[in-house]
Formats: sequence, structure tokens, C-alpha cells
Amino acid sequence: MVTYLRLAKRVQNLNPSSTLAITAKAKKLKSEGRDIVNLASGEPDFDTPDFIKDAAIEAIKTGFTKYTPTTGIPELKKIISEKFRKDNSLNYDSSQIAVSCGAKHSIFNALFVLVNKGDEILIPSPYWVSYPEIVNLCQGKPHFIETLPENNFKITVKDLEKHINSKTKLIILNSPSNPTGCVYAENELREIARICAAKKIFVISDEVYEKLIYDNLKHVSIASCGKDIYNFTITVNGVSKSYSMTGWRIGYLAGPPDIVDAVAKLQDHSTSNPSSISQKAAQAALNAGVEFSKFMLSEFQKRRDYALERLGKMGRIGFVKPQGAFYIFCDISRFGLDSLTFANRLLEEASVSLIPGIGFGRDDYVRISFAINLEQLEKGMDRLEEWMNKI
Repeated sequence: MVTYLRLAKRVQNLNPSSTLAITAKAKKLKSEGRDIVNLASGEPDFDTPDFIKDAAIEAIKTGFTKYTPTTGIPELKKIISEKFRKDNSLNYDSSQIAVSCGAKHSIFNALFVLVNKGDEILIPSPYWVSYPEIVNLCQGKPHFIETLPENNFKITVKDLEKHINSKTKLIILNSPSNPTGCVYAENELREIARICAAKKIFVISDEVYEKLIYDNLKHVSIASCGKDIYNFTITVNGVSKSYSMTGWRIGYLAGPPDIVDAVAKLQDHSTSNPSSISQKAAQAALNAGVEFSKFMLSEFQKRRDYALERLGKMGRIGFVKPQGAFYIFCDISRFGLDSLTFANRLLEEASVSLIPGIGFGRDDYVRISFAINLEQLEKGMDRLEEWMNKI
């Protein structure tokens, strides 16, 4: 009770990450000697390429270890600006870009400078676990838009219009999506853009899985759908997923100058600059990492196709074919178990870890990651099938 009174109200109801909790339990079992197959991973299993490591080592050797400008070194921001222009048909000046300690940090910064107490933030569900928690920290109110598997877990125009009210401040879009792997097409984004711009609703567009899109589909940034929506969009990205650099902690956002200026001030008084060494590594990744991203995409597509084939043959789990990222969101409603029970029993009884769907807003689903080599993926699918047949 004493501890409760000592804590600020803003953190008293903060929920721990379900993804990190199950991962921690799996690591503990593995440290005790259990052969755990990890289908829970939220990061590429590939090592960071040597040319990126070499850039970081060079930075250390040449003494590039001091403070940098809060929102990133000019060289990195210039390359990010060029990346936006080349990949996304977006013209962002370097002054419109803020580099941070990961894409999650960028999303936190954007929400913190935009959200006032009581503002409603539209979040399509299923959602990435951190979105509602960050909104709550900013004293906003998460307003969930439930999506359907028959719509590939994407919101429709009718969904959006039905949920907008006088308190709506912004919407968070994630394409490709974690956990569903859904990818919004250009025509879908244009309709969403039209409504948001007309209603003056901001969009935080989380595009961190941009380089991992399958079946020759194209990634489209909603900010590229016209001048009006461009002025209401904060585009978020990073190097974690595209270049297997999760631990380097470099993300970035781009948007209207006044919002980016506010983010700079916030970062001045919170984290200051992201790691100088990691910035040099990110610069190398964005400058020369195209082939590596293509290699990862090819490998992930093979794994995705294998996992889908196996799950389809099992017949007891429903799923929607993911178009991007490296996850399959699986319907477990036939088993009569909530997602935490399903995940914990699978881990304890079959030594396979995956993520319960409750943290993503769906307690009748679990998330399977195929960011694991084919040999381990096959072992995981074998164990999953055998365990399901037993229960």
C-alpha cells in the first residue's frame, strides 16, 4: 500500500509488456537447460551486417563518442531525408526530422507533444502492445477500432467515420502491422487520408516494417497521399527491423516543423541525443543496406510460406495470410483457452514460446513469429502440432 501511494498516478495502471513477460519466462527456462523453440521473437534473427558494425567501430576509434545535436547528426538526417524522397515520395527537409532512441521513442515523443488530457486517440485493434500504454502515459484516452479478419484486420472508411467524435485528436496507423502483418493499399490510405485531413485529425504512421512486405506488394506512406494529409502526418521509421539493428536503438520521425521543434525540445530535456556511435552505424545502414534488406525479405518469405503451409494442414488454428512483417496472428478460439493460458501451457508442456494475443487486444489469438531459422521453425511447428493434438 505504501508503495502504491508513492508512485505517480500516471504509472499506477501501466501494464507490463506481455511480449517481454513471456520472453523472459522462456529465457529463464532455457537458462535452466530446457530446449525452447522461440516463436515469440520480435526481432530479426540475423546478425547486424559487418559493414554496419565496422562503421560503429570506426566511430569509436576516431573518438566520435561525444554529445551530438539532440535530434541527430546532420549527415544522418540528410540520408534519412534522401531515403524518404527515394523510397516514399516524401519531401522532408532535415529540419523536419528528429532521430531518437528507437521508433518506439519517436512514437512516444510524437504523442507526448500532441496529446492533451482527455484527447481520444484512435487505435485499430489488434494493435502493437505499447500504443495504448503510451497514450495513457500522455493522459490521452485510447479509443479502439475493432477490425475483422475478413478485412485483413484493416479499418474501413465506415469504421473510421463511425469512431470519430469531437474529442478525436489523432489515429495511429501501423502498416505493415505488428501483430497481424496487414498492409494498407494506396487506395485505402487515400480514403483514410481524405477523412483525417478534412477533420484535421493527425496521423502517426508507424512504418518500421516497411522493408518487409511480401508478394510484390508495395509500401505506401500515407503522408504521400496529398498535401493536406502531409501536413497532418508524423511518419515514424527506424533501422531496427530493416537492417537487424534492434539493439542499436535508432529510430526517427518526420513531420510538420512545429511538431518536430516540439519533439526536439522534449528530447533536449529527456534523453538528449541518441547514441553517437549508433547514429554512425545507422548512417552506414541507410547508405548501403539495400541488398541486406532484400536478403532478409527473401528469407522471411520462405519461412512465412512454410509456416502457413504447416498451420493450414493442422486445421485447428485460423489465420490471415500476413502481407508484411514477420508474424502470423492465429485464432485459437476453438481450444476454449484464453491466450495467456494457451501460451503458458504451450511453453511449459511443449517448450515452445509464442506471444498471447491479449496484449494486442485479442484474447482469442496468439502471435507466432517466423523470425527464426527454418530448422527451428520446423521443430516449433512439429511441437505445436503434437501438443494441439493432445489437448
